[in-house]
Amino acid sequence: MARTREPFWWLLFAAGGTVAAFLVPVHILLTGIAVPAGWIGDAFAYERILPLVTHPLSRLYLFVLITLPLFHWAHRFRFTLADLGLHGARRLVAVLCYGSAFLGAILAAVVLVSL
Repeated sequence: MARTREPFWWLLFAAGGTVAAFLVPVHILLTGIAVPAGWIGDAFAYERILPLVTHPLSRLYLFVLITLPLFHWAHRFRFTLADLGLHGARRLVAVLCYGSAFLGAILAAVVLVSL
């Protein structure tokens, strides 16, 4: 039986889909709707958020919130391109999709570490 890396990519796809389904809508609701509408008050003021964002667990949460949906996108986009008929460049498409997700993860890590 041939060894394949597919289970690893499917794991990242599933984890990214879970994060995108459960955490991203709540994050958007809080930071994109509730704060601008004034429902929360000054709970998201800079002085109150800075200690929270600099905490290591918050950084880990933000890293997961950014990175896993990137891998979900990469896997979904790769197979969408394959369904559209891009079968000849399967390896190149995979490298570009997953490479951009890795690049996004590295960029997110650099930004979060520099906070």
